[in-house]
Amino acid sequence: MATAEVRLQPGEALFREGDAPTTAFILEEGQVEIRATQRGRPVVLALLGPGAIIGEMAVIDDAPRTATATAVSACRLIALDRAQIAERIQNADPIIRALLQGTLQRYRSALSALQGGVGGSGAGAGRAAMVGAEEAAGVGKMRLESQLRAALSEGGLDVRYQPLLDVASGRIAGFEALVRWTHPERGPISPAEFVALAEETSLIVPVGEYVFDTACAAAREFIDAAGRPLFVAVNVSARQLREPGLLERVIARVDAAGLPRGSIKIEITESQAMDPVLMQGFIALCHGHGVKVALDDFGTGYSHLTQMHLLPFDTVKIDQAFVRNMLIERRSMAIVETIVAMAKALQASIVVEGIESEAELAVLRRLNCDYAQGWLVGKPQTRDELLARAEALFT
Repeated sequence: MATAEVRLQPGEALFREGDAPTTAFILEEGQVEIRATQRGRPVVLALLGPGAIIGEMAVIDDAPRTATATAVSACRLIALDRAQIAERIQNADPIIRALLQGTLQRYRSALSALQGGVGGSGAGAGRAAMVGAEEAAGVGKMRLESQLRAALSEGGLDVRYQPLLDVASGRIAGFEALVRWTHPERGPISPAEFVALAEETSLIVPVGEYVFDTACAAAREFIDAAGRPLFVAVNVSARQLREPGLLERVIARVDAAGLPRGSIKIEITESQAMDPVLMQGFIALCHGHGVKVALDDFGTGYSHLTQMHLLPFDTVKIDQAFVRNMLIERRSMAIVETIVAMAKALQASIVVEGIESEAELAVLRRLNCDYAQGWLVGKPQTRDELLARAEALFT
């Protein structure tokens, strides 16, 4: 169909049963009758009016038209090119694609039965196999989401704590709380997979609440064991930030655990661009309650320089991607030095991630960085594992 607009007179067919699909349509004016052959007899399936989308199913699954569309009155339609529809579907959530493909497949099977077809062979079988593979990927994602919900309600999640070293004193200053999930069948699931899945839905909110509950209880025990101030940093996504009352609930947990307000730090991690207005309000609210806020993985996004200028973060965490090569590449070292100087100028404390050698730690001392985090300092461990060696850990 060459033109975007199509006009039909009463009785004129838009397309016929068995035609190859190239275009779907939006009905702007008039009425269109959808008729199909079922058990050898013509049957009216629908009478569509303005606003209806017509012919989309055949375009989506690239199958021959299963019905004939005929104008009942004078009609005006807008043509939707197959590529236009395909791009929209490809960019949709995989779960939505899976649901769509599954629905189409069941519809085709039911229609084939009504038309007296036997199905299950030839091109149709190949098409069904491709749909099955697409559906399986989306179903797998939905299955994992359901299992994550169950793990949350049944205590299947765990929080590990990675220590942060005060570079100047050489003592442990605090920890970062990291949520972990050991799947009963698959074993440990990467946080990059299940946290991202939780962030796609409202599930990130109860997961975050669980981490805050667990971290506050652990912070109380760490401080008691050390006999001095310590902090625990907890990651918060942009989805959580938009939840009303987030900070109030955090403060309530901190106070209930008998913790100083500064003992829980909030780390902002977000792959998408953050809303500066939202962040400014949240940071101001945190500061008003004595809670500090850190910008995590600094340097991995183009928006961070703007955020540093506009948003008064208390701490900047330099991503390990820059640390990894700083001893062998002058450019990487220059980037680390520049970020450190910038953070100091903005009066933010500095955490450098990914420290795995004494040579890297020596660079942090030379640059007067505040904290080091990485396997040289310690791997993420459970609360009980850390408390079991509290005497050695906190001296």
